Amino acid sequence: MQKKNLRTLFMSTEWNESVYAKETLGKEVGRHVISPYFWNDTVQALKVGGPLVNVLRMVDGEKKPPMGYIYEAMDRAKESIKKAFNYDERKYMNVFKIIDARWTDQLHQPLHAAGHILNPGLYYKNNEMKTLTKEVWLGYHECVERMILDKTLQDKIGDELGVYMKADGLLGIESAIRARTLRSPVEWWMQYSHNVPNLQ
Repeated sequence: MQKKNLRTLFMSTEWNESVYAKETLGKEVGRHVISPYFWNDTVQALKVGGPLVNVLRMVDGEKKPPMGYIYEAMDRAKESIKKAFNYDERKYMNVFKIIDARWTDQLHQPLHAAGHILNPGLYYKNNEMKTLTKEVWLGYHECVERMILDKTLQDKIGDELGVYMKADGLLGIESAIRARTLRSPVEWWMQYSHNVPNLQ
């Protein structure tokens, strides 16, 4: 937003007569600000950084727990980056390699996958659109196996998952459907999941 003003500043008489313009660092800053490469790189950085900063804000925020939203947020961030580069894969391919490497090493955890599946606002929408990947389902099942050591209880949870997926009983009534996106996942589960107590 201040590109024109900054370039004007570094080409002004006041700048050229100032002490800073004669220092090495001042000359270097002036060269950068006047250079079109600097501004092109800045625009590229904002196209990538903006969506990622939004994800970081969400993860670091205290308004709602991010566990069930991280997958969706990363998908939205990547879609925003694609759009910013007019879907020209050559322009964002290397950035996606870095994002995917960080995602795989640090953020792609079974607990996040389970949080995504058990977030009714996201699960039902993504299931309807058929966008839930095998990777998310594997993460969900791995989380259940890690957290629930009792095989019988795992089986009960598996049976109840079918009830959740079909939105049977209380899970499918009109108020529960509306509440999927109006309430936090925790509130939704507390209010509507009496027929799936183990999954809850």
